[in-house]
Amino acid sequence: MKSTGPRALIAAILEHPWSSLRDFVFLTAIMLFCVLMAQQYDIFGFLAALASPRREISPAEAVLLGGIGAFCVFVFITRRMSDYNRSEVSPEMLATEMRLLRRLAMQDPLTSLPNRRVLLEALEVATQVPPQDGRAHAVFLLDLNGFKHVNDRYGHAVGDEVLQAVVGRFRRVARNNDVFARLGGDEFAVLSRNVDEKSAREIGERYIAALGSSVHAGGVTHEIGVAIGAALFPKDGDTVEKVLRHADVAMYRAKSEPGSSLVLFSAIADRDAGQRILA
Repeated sequence: MKSTGPRALIAAILEHPWSSLRDFVFLTAIMLFCVLMAQQYDIFGFLAALASPRREISPAEAVLLGGIGAFCVFVFITRRMSDYNRSEVSPEMLATEMRLLRRLAMQDPLTSLPNRRVLLEALEVATQVPPQDGRAHAVFLLDLNGFKHVNDRYGHAVGDEVLQAVVGRFRRVARNNDVFARLGGDEFAVLSRNVDEKSAREIGERYIAALGSSVHAGGVTHEIGVAIGAALFPKDGDTVEKVLRHADVAMYRAKSEPGSSLVLFSAIADRDAGQRILA
């Protein structure tokens, strides 16, 4: 509902002081010009012919000048109230803007993927809900191979195109119920609930296969791979911090492998345990 009345007018002037001053000076100048013209010329006979100069204003001219002055005041008040009402935000508009801000705060601007905040919240929820039938929640960390070379040689604009193309391929292989998020740069994460180790490997292999062919961006063909580390909750960690740390360890182990590769933290743990026994 639009606000009216003297208080609203004063609020509008205080909220827009410079535009109010501009309008006041402009309209005052118009009024002063009309008064000076009335003192010098016969306003009603001006269009026909200039009258003899005189210093008095006739009653008819005074009425006309009063009308002009009233019009200037009306214009000034109307513009101030218009500015004031435009600056008011309706509850519906405010709610819409808040929803948009919340969505933007939880979304990566380049790829429109959920961001790190969404992933962490999803992981917190997952750790509170035990996996069904002895299964696990799998956390995958994905780091692209060859992406730094693209940025260094072709620039960030082409790098952004590559990222968008890669995300498009990853979206096509992601499961509907999985949380697929961008952590930043060329790092991504996936949360897959209620899977076993075999299913986790199959999910990871699907992301590797998605980059089995070259990526075209900026008129150039790019060879992009991915290193994937995975950890299972609660087997590889019973907290969000532990499972993420172990997935990160597995991912760095995968980065040391040639080409695209998938490493599960459980395999690293089993291998290290075997080496300690042999030692």
